This record gives sequence, structure tokens and C-alpha cells, in this order.
Amino acid sequence: MKEISLDKFEFSPFNKIAKDWMLVSAGTPESCSTLTASWGGVGVLWGKNVVFSFIRPQRHTLKFIDQEDYFSITFLKDGYRDALNYCGSHSGGENQKITEAGLHLAEFKEAPIFKEASLTFICKKLYRQPLEPKYLLDESLDERWYPNKDYHNMFVGEIVRAFSND
Repeated sequence: MKEISLDKFEFSPFNKIAKDWMLVSAGTPESCSTLTASWGGVGVLWGKNVVFSFIRPQRHTLKFIDQEDYFSITFLKDGYRDALNYCGSHSGGENQKITEAGLHLAEFKEAPIFKEASLTFICKKLYRQPLEPKYLLDESLDERWYPNKDYHNMFVGEIVRAFSND
């Protein structure tokens, strides 16, 4: 895995996030957690390269993201759809789910990095905001995506490091 510059980096966030999916992870080498996400974004905010991630309140990984200053966004290599499905449909304490999904942690400092990654962003938390139904301008979104009223928490993270394994 090599560190790369964002200046020379190109990818389609629409394909990577919505179709390929990503892992959102946080914690320490001794205790970390991950979840699969297909909602999010990449852009520029406050003069910084950022990611946007949305996490429901009942997700086990949320407590890790809340406790840490950094989180990671990981896009896995081709062939790991089963691992992504597993991480998206199982709740697991600490590193248990990661192992059960067949994933392996690389050495890391700020946030989890996976050996199976093709691309990883290390992100410093800048902002956290619970989504509120009163701000949904299209009421059908509430009915379709929030029948249990478990509104996502939005996180904005500055991409401070990026790694490629391609």
C-alpha cells in the first residue's frame, strides 16, 4: 500500500460509492469497527478535500467514530463483495466482524486500513450533524428511507492521507 497525492487522483464517486460500496471504519489497532456504506460523497468544503458519510444511530461503528478524531473510507479490491455484504448486514463487537468477513487489518495509526483495500482515505473529523426530518424538503424521502425514524448522522471528514494498493 503506497501513499498517494490527491492532486493526481481520479475516480468516479458515483460508481465507487453507490455501486462498489465502501467501508467506514474507526478505532484503534486493539479495538476497531467497520460498516458498509453506499451513501456519501467526496468534494471540497471549507477549502479542504473532504468526504461525507452518513451513519444510522443504531450502527455499532458509530460509537467508534464518535470516540476517535479520525475515520477511514475504504474501497476494496474487486472480488470482495461478500465481505462488503457481510459488514453491511452483521453487527459485531470490535474486530470480530472484520475477521468474520475475511478482512485483515494492515498496520495503522489514525484509522483502520485493510490489506484488501484498493483505495483508502484517512479522514479527520470536521463536522457531525444528525439529519432532521424537518429539513427534508422532499417528504417522500422520509417515508421511503426512514420508516423507523432512525435518521442518519452526517459526518464531514477532511482527507488527510490517501493510500492506493493498485
